[in-house]
Amino acid sequence: MMVELIQQPWPWYVAGPLIALVMALLLLFGRRFGVSSNFETLCAIGGAGKVSDYFKIDWKKNIWSLVFVAGAIIGGFIGGNLLMPNQEVDIADDTVVVLESYGFVEPGKEFLPSEVFSAEEITWKGWLMLILGGFLVGFGSRYAGGCTSGHAISGLSNLQLPSLIAVIGFFIGGLTVTWLIFPILF
Repeated sequence: MMVELIQQPWPWYVAGPLIALVMALLLLFGRRFGVSSNFETLCAIGGAGKVSDYFKIDWKKNIWSLVFVAGAIIGGFIGGNLLMPNQEVDIADDTVVVLESYGFVEPGKEFLPSEVFSAEEITWKGWLMLILGGFLVGFGSRYAGGCTSGHAISGLSNLQLPSLIAVIGFFIGGLTVTWLIFPILF
């Protein structure tokens, strides 16, 4: 019974208060939450301050956030490889029809469909979109002053107007990609 309990997603009424607790602790200790700022820290550690003054920061103050990212990577690996009893995804019948029209063989059969996440199946157009998308995400998070997690969780909990504007922009971008760009790819 315990194994089945662990292998199910945490319900919102458990995960939500835990996120609020983490945010309260970060505020208490004067820290900010976000992942994209870790790239800045990694560049500073790597010596990018010799090339650009932007990276001349005291990176030792940000070691805690690198530990957080390492924990997120390790936790993702454990969750994806050890705690996944069932790969099938319960999706709406209408979504199955749309995905089949895009060329998906068995939509909902697995979390990471091979039509999107298999190196053997990806086309030159897919590689181009991955590279362009990665660049745009990196540029956008820097331009917006943070990533989705930083703005949506930390910024909104601090009632920051720039974070609200950024989150609205993230949603507009996500909807645009989902409804306009994704159909072109498939």
